[in-house]
Amino acid sequence: MTGASGAIYGIRLLQELPGEKILVMSKTAKAIIPEETQYSVEQVEKMADAVYDDEDFFAPIASGSFDYDILYVIPCTESSVAKFACGLGDNLISRTFMCALKEQRKIVLVTRETPKSAIMLENELKLARLGVVIMDANPGFYPKPQTVGEMVDFVVGRCISQAGIKQHLFKPWGE
Repeated sequence: MTGASGAIYGIRLLQELPGEKILVMSKTAKAIIPEETQYSVEQVEKMADAVYDDEDFFAPIASGSFDYDILYVIPCTESSVAKFACGLGDNLISRTFMCALKEQRKIVLVTRETPKSAIMLENELKLARLGVVIMDANPGFYPKPQTVGEMVDFVVGRCISQAGIKQHLFKPWGE
């Protein structure tokens, strides 16, 4: 989780994604959680199976030889996108991204910025051409959401689908 607004997206993903979950939060993400949600950082950390500090380059996920299925950066700042696009691995989040990219693992970035500058769009395009999934935190309205939670669940359900897992958070189009 990076320091973009939208911490609830990362929290809901932690709550709903099956399997082992490893969590890294930037300092700003930790500051945003209590400002935007009813959760504390400690409560969010308890939702993960392992938690690493963003400065811990000795964490297993800092190595390309550590195996996992998918990397989510949710929410993802455009500053992080810029680091990723330039190949900067100056913290654990960006180092983990670099490893996932070189090992050709599935990567999903749930970005939270609008409007976007040409630089932001070019960075996202560069990453998309490398196979990174760029998913703006844009809810769909065909499921007729009635609450903010249902709009969040739409985005989180789309994230879960990216892992090849059938989601149950919203009714897909045509069902």
